Amino acid sequence: MGTVGLAGAFAGLDLFQNNSFTFNPETSTLLSRSTSGSLTVLASTNTGGRIAAGCSLDDTFYFAGSFSSIGSTSASNVASYSSSGSFSALGSNGPNGEIDSIFCDTKGRKVWVGGKFSLPGSSVAVWDPEANSWSRAPFTGVAGAQNRVLSITSNSSASSLFFAGSFVTSFGGTVLNGTNNPKVPFSAGATPFSSSLVPVPLGDAEVEGQPSTSDSQFSNIKNILCPAGNDGPGNSWFGGDGSTAVVTVRKFSFLSASGIRLGNTFLSNHGTTGFSVTTLPDNTVRQLTYLDPTTNQNVTCTDPCPLLTDSTIPYQDFLFDQSLEITGVQIALSQFTGNAPGLHLLQLLSSGAFASAVNNSNGQSCFAPNPSNVTLTGSWTETQANTNISGTIQSILVADVAVGTPASQSPSVRWQPYVSAAGNYEVRMLIPGCANNCGARTSVGVEVFPGGSLDPTTSTVDQNRAEDASVVIYSGPILPSSPDFVMIVMTVTMTLADNPTGNGENGQYEIVADRIELALLSANVSSDASGSSGTGTASVSGNAAFGFLEWPLAADGGVDATKGLSNSSQTSLDTAGIDIFAGLGGSSSISSSSPVIASVAHHSSGAIFLGGNFTLSSGDASGSSNVVVFKNGALSSLANNGLNGGVTSLVIDGDRVFVGGSFQDTTSASTNGQLKNIALYNIGNNQWSALGGGVDGRVTSLSVSDGQVQVVGNFSRVFTSSSDSSGLDAPGFATWDINNSRWVNTGGFLVGSMSMVTNGSDSTQFLAGNVVSSRSFGASGMVMLKNSDSDIPDVTPLSFQLEGTSSSSSSSGNSRRRIHIPRASSWMSHVRLSHLFSKRQSSSGSSPSALPDPLPAPAPAVLAGAFWTNSSSSKEVAIIGGNFSFVPSGSSSQASGVALYDQDDTTLTALQGSQINGTVRTLLVDGNSLYIGGEFTVTGTSVNGFAIYDLQNQQWSIDGLQALQDSSGSPVVVRSITKSSDQANVVYVAGSFAQAGQLACQAICSLNTQNMQWNQLGNGIKGEVASVAYGGNNQEFLYASGSIQTSGGTAANVMQFMFSNASWNAVGSGSDIPGPVTALEVNNANTNSIFAAGRTTDGSAFLTFFNGANWTTLASSSGDTVVSQLTMVPLQNTHEGNNVVESDRMLMVSGNLDDSQFGNASSALFDGQTFIPYVVSSSSSGSSGSVSSLFRSFQTFSFAQRHFLATGVVILISIAIAAGVVFLLALIGILWTLFSRRDRKDKLNQVDGQEDDDDSIRHRPSSLLEHVNAATRSTIMAGGIGAGVGAATAYSDQEEKMGGEEHHDVHEDPYGPDASNYLRAETPSDAFAGGLGTEEASRPARARFSFDGAGEGELPLSAGAEVEVLDDRDQSWWYARDVRTGQEGVVPSAYLY
Repeated sequence: MGTVGLAGAFAGLDLFQNNSFTFNPETSTLLSRSTSGSLTVLASTNTGGRIAAGCSLDDTFYFAGSFSSIGSTSASNVASYSSSGSFSALGSNGPNGEIDSIFCDTKGRKVWVGGKFSLPGSSVAVWDPEANSWSRAPFTGVAGAQNRVLSITSNSSASSLFFAGSFVTSFGGTVLNGTNNPKVPFSAGATPFSSSLVPVPLGDAEVEGQPSTSDSQFSNIKNILCPAGNDGPGNSWFGGDGSTAVVTVRKFSFLSASGIRLGNTFLSNHGTTGFSVTTLPDNTVRQLTYLDPTTNQNVTCTDPCPLLTDSTIPYQDFLFDQSLEITGVQIALSQFTGNAPGLHLLQLLSSGAFASAVNNSNGQSCFAPNPSNVTLTGSWTETQANTNISGTIQSILVADVAVGTPASQSPSVRWQPYVSAAGNYEVRMLIPGCANNCGARTSVGVEVFPGGSLDPTTSTVDQNRAEDASVVIYSGPILPSSPDFVMIVMTVTMTLADNPTGNGENGQYEIVADRIELALLSANVSSDASGSSGTGTASVSGNAAFGFLEWPLAADGGVDATKGLSNSSQTSLDTAGIDIFAGLGGSSSISSSSPVIASVAHHSSGAIFLGGNFTLSSGDASGSSNVVVFKNGALSSLANNGLNGGVTSLVIDGDRVFVGGSFQDTTSASTNGQLKNIALYNIGNNQWSALGGGVDGRVTSLSVSDGQVQVVGNFSRVFTSSSDSSGLDAPGFATWDINNSRWVNTGGFLVGSMSMVTNGSDSTQFLAGNVVSSRSFGASGMVMLKNSDSDIPDVTPLSFQLEGTSSSSSSSGNSRRRIHIPRASSWMSHVRLSHLFSKRQSSSGSSPSALPDPLPAPAPAVLAGAFWTNSSSSKEVAIIGGNFSFVPSGSSSQASGVALYDQDDTTLTALQGSQINGTVRTLLVDGNSLYIGGEFTVTGTSVNGFAIYDLQNQQWSIDGLQALQDSSGSPVVVRSITKSSDQANVVYVAGSFAQAGQLACQAICSLNTQNMQWNQLGNGIKGEVASVAYGGNNQEFLYASGSIQTSGGTAANVMQFMFSNASWNAVGSGSDIPGPVTALEVNNANTNSIFAAGRTTDGSAFLTFFNGANWTTLASSSGDTVVSQLTMVPLQNTHEGNNVVESDRMLMVSGNLDDSQFGNASSALFDGQTFIPYVVSSSSSGSSGSVSSLFRSFQTFSFAQRHFLATGVVILISIAIAAGVVFLLALIGILWTLFSRRDRKDKLNQVDGQEDDDDSIRHRPSSLLEHVNAATRSTIMAGGIGAGVGAATAYSDQEEKMGGEEHHDVHEDPYGPDASNYLRAETPSDAFAGGLGTEEASRPARARFSFDGAGEGELPLSAGAEVEVLDDRDQSWWYARDVRTGQEGVVPSAYLY
């Protein structure tokens, strides 16, 4: 077959395999990628799992994330995959939380992981493969900020590790412990700042939810204020079905609130997706700010605000623009999934922490082990104070103190507020106004003890205030409650001032005690700080570093970075983290903006590139955003101050830094939005440049291998240039060729939202993410097939990425349905697919039916192919045609419809001149001429569906070519362009048209290529032609198929044209073909072995077989099966032959084959009894693709000599049979054939002397038995005749085996196939001597009457049929050949004249 190509409407392709793999996009799937780019699915995690990072140590690949299982192996967040294909968990006592990064230390033989966990170390842990154990890092771990490690890499010499993320390291100081109450569950929907805010106690509040469900298990709204258990009955609340629900919370006393905390219910049909918040009593709908967990960006919303339905996000915090004094809120749950909205958690968030002087007002907050507390000395009276909020009152304490009383003897109040997290706070004392009764008011002394080793501060506060006031008494670091969060360590004490102001009234001072409020300014600051009273701010001494830490692998352990490192531990590169901390504005900015360092890359020059989500406001790199470089001991800005969005991944290749993330441009918008989520930074010239036109979604991970950059993320398309608005399909995975600066085929096919790509050992790569669909090979509609050393063919995808002719939308990976993907260790399964096609018949109408709709071919799709050898260079190139566009190599102009593909240098060349507008469906190369057919025009010409191109001179060759036309106004469609070796300088054009120029030649015309003249074939036919094939030793018979009739109006659908007499004849009975034919194949030019496939008028697909006498429907299907091509393919090994398909070949059925057992296949092999799924494919969206054609460079080839042809000639299809058995059968068959031939030669010398009698017409003489047997055997000969009249009988037995209908018993042919008996004479007459004399090898004759030929070895004839008499030795029976069909057999001599 020569070079072989496979074309179709697909983006991914695979060889069918036995076992199946069901992709679930809610899991994370791990795949391996070979050096050729082909993908192999390894396993998936549990639902909701995530694989974030991986690395290789020797032949073991380690990967980590957030999961509880991988495949059938239970593993907690980290696992290994061995070269033998097995998964393993990594011991016990591993990290107890999410892992975001992993690094394999090949020198130290250790695996380091980082993330957010507390054991065995704080956010960093080490696995020792040899000891099979976990340990914490030598520096214990990290703390502060989000307390998360997102990246672990090494320096260029692999002597140090770089840790990056969101944490604070202090050199020469300490980091506060207990950053958050561990009883507060972690949620990615909250920031460290919002997590530190103590919820307001709502036990005494009025809480209503209307309308509410009638289900008593979910109707109590108060159950969600602090749920006692998991999401479910008694712990969640549902609104009434079908309507917006409003939750109202009223406190009836004013409170200081910073926002709300909402946790969704994940019970089916009750998730809330949208809401709004109105504050009371002002009835204002508030703008809220929240953290988007998917982008780690702060986002604002008003009405509605989104609430995630992701079960991995237990709650989200939504903050007001500022702290508000309110009495309550109304929350409208306006959008929901299923029947009604619902919630599992509802809390009001305070401004930080609080404590009341009235102990009964100190309710216990949710997640707090105990409430705030107050201690009184002296005599205090509870009273009610008016507030400036209508309808509210406030309980306060009042004490009268005699004028002259020392402060030490006065009444006192000590507030002990519950503090949930360490941070920088502003402490305020609330003082009720005295209005017109202020004569007794005086000043008080206040002492604030921040906790721990921090020094207390004192101040004096004047309480003589007519209006309510909030006075700042301290601003600085505050320690939380004790490490176990049981004891309260922060206190505020108030007494009479040492020198009270005023004279009092009636000898008495009045002092009042209300509340203490702590307003959180920033979370997690160094404890080596000093607080000040009044409006002073905290200052941090020592060297605090953010987000970056270098740890030399040779350094001694025994230190604790969670508390602080000594100055001697600081390396020169740690200055990068110190500069970042200062550039961010210190702890307050870190807490409010939640910056992260997500990726680090070390250049060989010593420069360190740091990417993430941050903006520097001071220092040498002031103004830089999201990516900076540390070099020469200081931070430095990159060109244009970095990028305008977050950076997730950095990789270095030489002096090029590839950057991925969520950005569109540089910070200064220097590229006009051309970067689009991926960019190249050139270190040498300090310039940014785009990778083509970028990608249309977030990039999560990058890897460099073999001169290419692999890019994964949550995107669907890549853009070839800044002007490209349509892009190329790349759902989740793309590859950039560094040297050629263009997007190229990834080699494999993937649809998903991907989280990781990383290099393994031995050039293997690994990918992971939420996969919807995957195939081993990715290609824009075309792959090349050739022999390999294994039992599967080498598949080489088209390396160039074709484009659509127009932009197409693409849904996100998560919205696509699950796809059932066949998969196994063996490449193919023998499946008896009687359910793929079931027996069905269809009647034909009086006029041709319309051809069935062709297979969908959304761009980019390749529908046809051919090969051309350039005579000047002797180089073979593939030519493809279809529905696609592309930018040729070395050009900026777009071309479409047809491309020349050079397999050696992987370049794609366009046809010169005007481009094709439309779809190409067929191609033919004859010499240096390319004939193009389809449904298209060419700008500036009269071309309509058919054109000629001069390949040698690279120009259109259409001068004098008259255009095809259709009389009805429907479009001209050319589906077939062919040539016959019997007819020189002629091509045959077939499809849907009425005339060529002024010549009426419906459906099929011939074109004389020398004078460009169209000609009708004989009397012509009617209808539409879908496929053309040839038969006979020199292709002297043309077969046309489709929805056609003879010129006289007789339905045929398959017709034969004989070049010798220019006549059309129906092949068999047209009524035996169930419907219009879409594909046709003549088995090795054998006119007695023809296959046809199509669809009936009621939409059923069918496959039928002609044995030289009758059509037999092999199978049919009522599914969506559409067959686009039938072609015989040779085998490298044989199968058990039969009377339909010989043992050395199979029928390849291509298109879109729909079956309930194996799903969908694009090509299947048929051995005469069994359908074997062979090729499966997918479209760019993950749905089923289709194969349109297999094309080859050899127009003709010999099945018999398949083992002697060059590499690439034989499609490598290994059938699972024992080699020894095949050899034995072949040897027996050869010996049997040789002896049988010798016996037959002896018999030919004998003359049978049997006399004729009146019954001689039914009793044939023994001298003709050889002819009868030979004719019978000719039905299964591969050399020329193939399956013949015996095929229908043999197939009836096949149908019975397949569970078909009732059949008559038949006797097995003693000369039946034995897997080796096909190298016989071309026809029975060639195998015998005698009969006609040597001077008259045959003589013409015609049939006087019709003869049914029902007996064994008989030749059926129609009256008037032309035959050749080959043996007339017997007076009653002559041996003859039907000139039209080439079939041979015996006929009554009286029937001929």
